[in-house]
Amino acid sequence: MSEGNGLMLRAATAADVPLLETLIAASARALGTGFYTEAETEAAIAHVFGVDSELVADGSYLVAMVGEQIAGCGGWSQRATLFGGDRFAGRASGVLDPAHQAAKIRAFFVAPAFTRRGVANALLTACESAAAAAGFASTELMATLPGVPFYLANGYQSDGETMLDLGGVPVRFVPMHKRLR
Repeated sequence: MSEGNGLMLRAATAADVPLLETLIAASARALGTGFYTEAETEAAIAHVFGVDSELVADGSYLVAMVGEQIAGCGGWSQRATLFGGDRFAGRASGVLDPAHQAAKIRAFFVAPAFTRRGVANALLTACESAAAAAGFASTELMATLPGVPFYLANGYQSDGETMLDLGGVPVRFVPMHKRLR
């Protein structure tokens, strides 16, 4: 799927996972500066951030490409897990009922060299469209602090901050939601 400006979106594959894990860690470290301490960022990388292989298998985790470079990644899910990659213990694989539950917007990360170029917008638009096509009327997500302004600008509402204990390090996140139609 072409998004203009040389940006192409495609479904992530299992072969992409090592590169995506590297991108996610680099994105968290670079874009979290000023929002999280180094200890908070490293705790989030160690315990929460990362690829959820179920989304890759479901075909709902996307990779944004600019030429041969991965510029970002993000997805949506019809599964119960709100956030967290494979190493996060709080995952739940159950399938949601689109008539009564919100689709999940998951694991959005942009490579530091590609910030402010529409990568996250393209990913979010594609994910929301896919969720709506699957019958979901709303979405929800767990935003990182640097992600909150982006999601607010795209019509999400905050549910207030929450604190997660990640290996003994408390880290703040912001649950958010949006009505699609």
